[in-house]
Amino acid sequence: MSAEKREFQAEVAKLLDIVVHSLYSNKEIFLRELISNASDACDKLRYAAVTQPELAEGDGAWRITLIPDKAAGTLTVTDNGIGMNRDDLIANLGTIAKSGTAEFMSRLTGDSKADMTLIGQFGVGFYSAFMVASDVTVTTRKAGEDQGWCWTSEGKGEFTVTEAEAARGAAITLTLRDGESEFLDPHRLRAIVKRYSDHIAIPVVLKDGDKEETLNSASALWTRSKSDITPEQYKEFYHHVAHAFDDPWLTIHYKAEGAIEYTGLLYVPGSKPLDIFHPDRKQHVKLYVKRVFISDESEELLPPYLRFLRGVVDSQDLPLNISREMLQHNPVLAKIKAGLVKRVLAELKKKAEDAEGDYATFWDTFGAVLKEGIYEDFERKADILELCRFRTTAGESLASLAEVAGRLKEGQDEIYYVTGDDVAALKKSPQLEGFLAKGIEVLLLTDPIDEFWVPAVGEYAGKRLRSVTEGDVDLAKVAGGDAAAQPEPEPQDGGIDTLVAALKLSLGERVKDVRASARLTSSPVCLVADSGQMSMHLEKLLKAHRQLDQDSARVLEVNPKHPLIKGLAAKVASSGREAIDDMAWLLLDQARIVEGEPPADPADFARRLAAVMEKGLGG
Repeated sequence: MSAEKREFQAEVAKLLDIVVHSLYSNKEIFLRELISNASDACDKLRYAAVTQPELAEGDGAWRITLIPDKAAGTLTVTDNGIGMNRDDLIANLGTIAKSGTAEFMSRLTGDSKADMTLIGQFGVGFYSAFMVASDVTVTTRKAGEDQGWCWTSEGKGEFTVTEAEAARGAAITLTLRDGESEFLDPHRLRAIVKRYSDHIAIPVVLKDGDKEETLNSASALWTRSKSDITPEQYKEFYHHVAHAFDDPWLTIHYKAEGAIEYTGLLYVPGSKPLDIFHPDRKQHVKLYVKRVFISDESEELLPPYLRFLRGVVDSQDLPLNISREMLQHNPVLAKIKAGLVKRVLAELKKKAEDAEGDYATFWDTFGAVLKEGIYEDFERKADILELCRFRTTAGESLASLAEVAGRLKEGQDEIYYVTGDDVAALKKSPQLEGFLAKGIEVLLLTDPIDEFWVPAVGEYAGKRLRSVTEGDVDLAKVAGGDAAAQPEPEPQDGGIDTLVAALKLSLGERVKDVRASARLTSSPVCLVADSGQMSMHLEKLLKAHRQLDQDSARVLEVNPKHPLIKGLAAKVASSGREAIDDMAWLLLDQARIVEGEPPADPADFARRLAAVMEKGLGG
């Protein structure tokens, strides 16, 4: 077969440009990434060989070998793992064919530290080789296949794939750039492996001429005693298992003993993984059985709402030859899952109680994911709810539901909330005006899951959870607030009744009803949901996902205290309904715009606005 030349996917080309030209702050990590990938390749073959022993036939002593060649100026990293064929090379080294690609590219900034975190987080640490190499060659043969392949590239936009003779596994040869000869020095290689890869459970061997030397401890880190593991070793194992460059926010290492024995070494990342909100909601904790890798996508190991966790779980009780399909209904795994969830929630509770400021960092990063458990995990709903923190109208700091419930006003028997896309926008919502005037604290909920867990919970500490956008909220029973700012009842002269009737006639079926408002203090109008109606924010979300194709008619509330509403009432009384017809539609469009919705008919909105302004100028 002749050489097959192909161009990198655009995302890879951009990534390579960043790697080569920007990421020089810590170049030695390229070796950590290559060793980590080699370790994963050996793990995958070791698992496959449990049921297909012929795949590892003739070479079942797993190892990773470093071969520096000072004369040639090359460093080769070899493994005897699963290997790759032609399609694997193109898919793994030529494209980024995974979820989160678009977000990954949009978040690349050119800042070397930030971008390196993203690159590692996206699991493409192989490309870090180009920080020190002018060209890279990968010679490989996939286990169970006879044909070997060679992938070469200078990292400048294209790569070449050809047939080649190859041993099972992969050999990655880096032709080092001028000035990078330090990575051929055995002393330097020892130090790098000891610092970054000592925890790798497979021997990392330095081959220097005829001499061979194992550089790492080659024992699974999670099997060691916690007292024998340094914080630096924990951190480097996180970098390996998560393919990440950030530091973990929380490390959980424990051994469960008793009827079922397993070890868990779990990490909460310090930054948000790119695929955290992908629809498949995969978890990324690796499952081992007696230190043999089984799977890194076991859906039954952890619930989706803990998918931000990274790490390993090693069971002593599962059968070594268990298939991924058999895992789905295994009672031992179900008990391990229950134990893991209980431990993780307990550790998060401890952090929430002992380090409030630090916990706020976690909540801002992963709170939206953890809240999914309130809706999905009935058994642990109460425990998860106690871990939740919320933005409220009471200040800038986060608050628990217990704290909000403890601050209810005299006469307040409900906990109020409002949903939307953005905290800053919610704070300006007209629906809040009456609540703010009364000094009533309102939860500001901005995650899509909030539309689902709140109705599922219903109440907290005997207090109903109620949206401020419901049309029949009664604030009169709540004591307190600035009397001058309170919503006032409709005027006794009945003018507001005439205006309401006129607005109903003008707007027709575009509104469900028109009412005088008991919640507005400074805005002239707002839209609210009638009793039993879907919330406006949920309707907006469903429309965005094309699950609804039209708006529901809402209740338009008018503020009898506002000068505009008083003026319109007087205009109707003196000139009749037709005199305010255009202004009625402008009021409705104004209420829609405040809710983040476009005018019902932009062309008519523009025409009416121009006509009203013209009249205002005496035209």
